[in-house]
Amino acid sequence: MEPVKAIEMRGITKTFGAIHANQDVDLTVYNGEIHALLGENGAGKSTLMNMLSGIYRQDNGSIVIYGKEVHFTSPKDSIAIGIGMIHQHFKLVDVMTAKENIILGKGKGLFTKNKNLAKEIKEISDRYGLDVNPEKKVYNMSVGEKQTLEIIKVLYRGAKILILDEPTAVLTPQEIKRLFQILRNMREQGCAVVIITHKLNEVMEISDRITVLRKGKTIGTVKTSEVQVPALIEMMVGKKVDLEIKKEKMPIPKKPLLEVDNLYVLNHDHKLALEEISFSLYEGEILGIAGVAGSGQKEICETIAGLTRAERGRIFFEGENIIGKSPRDIIRLGIRMGFIPEDRLGMGLVGSMDIVHNLVLKDYQNQPGVFLKRGPCEVKAKAIVNRLDIQTPGIHFPVKKLSGGNIQKVLLGREIDSNPKVLITAYPVRGLDIGASYKIYDLLNEQKSKGVGVLFIGEDLDVLMDLCDRIMVFCIGKIAGIVNPDEVTKEEIGLMMTGGKEVSLS
Repeated sequence: MEPVKAIEMRGITKTFGAIHANQDVDLTVYNGEIHALLGENGAGKSTLMNMLSGIYRQDNGSIVIYGKEVHFTSPKDSIAIGIGMIHQHFKLVDVMTAKENIILGKGKGLFTKNKNLAKEIKEISDRYGLDVNPEKKVYNMSVGEKQTLEIIKVLYRGAKILILDEPTAVLTPQEIKRLFQILRNMREQGCAVVIITHKLNEVMEISDRITVLRKGKTIGTVKTSEVQVPALIEMMVGKKVDLEIKKEKMPIPKKPLLEVDNLYVLNHDHKLALEEISFSLYEGEILGIAGVAGSGQKEICETIAGLTRAERGRIFFEGENIIGKSPRDIIRLGIRMGFIPEDRLGMGLVGSMDIVHNLVLKDYQNQPGVFLKRGPCEVKAKAIVNRLDIQTPGIHFPVKKLSGGNIQKVLLGREIDSNPKVLITAYPVRGLDIGASYKIYDLLNEQKSKGVGVLFIGEDLDVLMDLCDRIMVFCIGKIAGIVNPDEVTKEEIGLMMTGGKEVSLS
């Protein structure tokens, strides 16, 4: 007997102007299964799920939920029929408690009887193996607790179909295990779960079936137990991709390029963001930084680059203290900043300008005379586009009209082209597809071979362990330890990230 079809999307088409985000896409998800949705950036995964959650409306095709065709005009319609979507960036009110966040938007107001609400939350928590303190404020929660709260919130609203967008992007290994157990519990209770993710090892571990999209079209749906990772990658990108990160063993440490000594930095709320930070970055090494989101990664980048003032401590670049110097002075010394935040266009590039003029912005102060020469920058722009396979109509196309992944390529390509001595890269592959990500890893290894010291801040512990010579683990603004990735496990690093263990094997 065939299981109940929770979702049937047939012939879904969605266009944005001349761009076909989805073309004649089919997707079927059964009750009691975890279904992974795979594809490169721009393959149409998020667009498809946004139509299922009522954010967009399809141009053509039909959506059938539990055998009944539906027409969503807003997310409220989707929620009402039992679909809950948990976005990568949580939709929670930080100053409210878990309980208050759960009932927000339910339509019962904030004066729901506490006794009944507490009972309902407990019933949901017990049924699916969830654990959250109803009275705890969101700003006091870990990332894992916030995600659990988001799940409870949609279940409280009656969701039987759960969509998760990159659910493990900022979780520790321990939090990922807890999330997967929750999803398995939901599967056993007959829920339908759809996961959008780029982590293939997790797809293989948690999913029952996989649907692959490529360039807005359905390539196929396969059973997880009957497919191997290389075949999935070939379905996603249309060709075979070498997934090996080549790491040359670092010789005996050479001279330190960057030395951070007893650094203290305050955040925007005048609270300590970094405390007693001391480490060295050597030439020809990639030093990784691991940590739960908000553990001080942003502040260490900005302080080294001269964008944030240190309260105390020293930062030596080739023996010279750069504390107090301006970003321009630091750039002239040879430090190049490849900091790629969520707001890629807010800090790194000017969106209304093209690739050429974004290069001019970086190079103009090094050009002689009063007149800017665009010619050399045009040559550089063409070289960067070709080298990183940047998908753009041309070098004079506005950067803001490129996809997020291509914007990141422009930013990182510009920094590498400047021949740095120290390269600071924060989340350099965030938003990039598999092929592009491995191209970036090769470029960073190329910089390492030239004697450049690379500070690499990443979210994926597998990548950190495969790429980096050493990993510095941050926990709430402090260094929990600096480890050799060959001598520790992911689980040990996860414990260090959450304050459960201190190790030093550097």
